[in-house]
Amino acid sequence: MSQIKDAVRELLIFLHFDLTKNLKYDRLTRRIMKDGIQANFNCIDIGCHKGEMLNYMLKLAPQGKHFAFEPIPSLFNQLSSKYKNRAAIFPYALSNSSGETTFQWVKNAPAYSGIKRRRYDIDNPEIEEITVEKKLLDDVIPTTTPIHFVKIDVEGAEFGVLKGAKNLLAAHKPTILFECGKGASDFYDSNPLELHSFLFNEIGLNVFTLQDFISNNKPLSGHDFENSFNNTTDYYFIASARN
Repeated sequence: MSQIKDAVRELLIFLHFDLTKNLKYDRLTRRIMKDGIQANFNCIDIGCHKGEMLNYMLKLAPQGKHFAFEPIPSLFNQLSSKYKNRAAIFPYALSNSSGETTFQWVKNAPAYSGIKRRRYDIDNPEIEEITVEKKLLDDVIPTTTPIHFVKIDVEGAEFGVLKGAKNLLAAHKPTILFECGKGASDFYDSNPLELHSFLFNEIGLNVFTLQDFISNNKPLSGHDFENSFNNTTDYYFIASARN
């Protein structure tokens, strides 16, 4: 059944039938990746899940080095087997601190899983609390490794991931696709103005909506980003060195 669902979803994306906001974001994400990732680029997939975005990274950058992070044990094991010798797969939940942490595994909707409980847009989420290892990205990938593209989808914990990757991101200023929105990020006390300031002032990246990035429109100001967060108009964004 899941394979049929995936096939239908791929067809809808191909045909540009944006029946849901998530389908639109998937389509725009692929467009951005296709236009921006070169054959020798090194990429990171944080919150790899089943490997859909990692697949696309490997397709677009066959000569690059690729890294993926997925703390759910069953998914990590599947990814490790599937991408053996093609990508480095790690079982860590990335953050701005290290050590063991509890992790909320939503068994009937794994994509909602994360360190903290969040709002779940499904009926009767089946949650099992497990223990996983938490790491800083800066402690896993050395700053001497050039990174060109990063995708972060960790159900609200994105700001912590970014802060734990400060040295690597500041050194290479990759294009970053990240999620930030109410219902998830607010459960981690993420402040959109602080997140925008961190990306702009400490990493040297501007923030765009996906559509604005594709259309070569100007980046979002901190106020624009805060409004988008508060009004839930967008919840996926691009951080880029492009003006």
